Amino acid sequence: MTANDVLAMYENLNNLTGQMASAAQGGDWKGFDKLGAEAKTEARVAAGGVPALDGAKRLRKIDLLKQLMANDRAIRDVTDPWMGQLERAMAAH
Repeated sequence: MTANDVLAMYENLNNLTGQMASAAQGGDWKGFDKLGAEAKTEARVAAGGVPALDGAKRLRKIDLLKQLMANDRAIRDVTDPWMGQLERAMAAH
């Protein structure tokens, strides 16, 4: 995997997680699940490890990771309250 491959993977994951956040905010759970499966497949590429990046490419990777974390937070802002409601409803029965 080249440095450009690494950045392309993170770019794609960022795009997918951004779409997942939008799907979650819009209540499109089928779309959310589909995008999640695509993201999981894309992330498997990194399972074998990725090369270290230097200079501008390293800074771009850091920026993409920050964006991924922000997308994750946006998804959790939607799903965490819902999961809490589900847990309370299941505990009541």
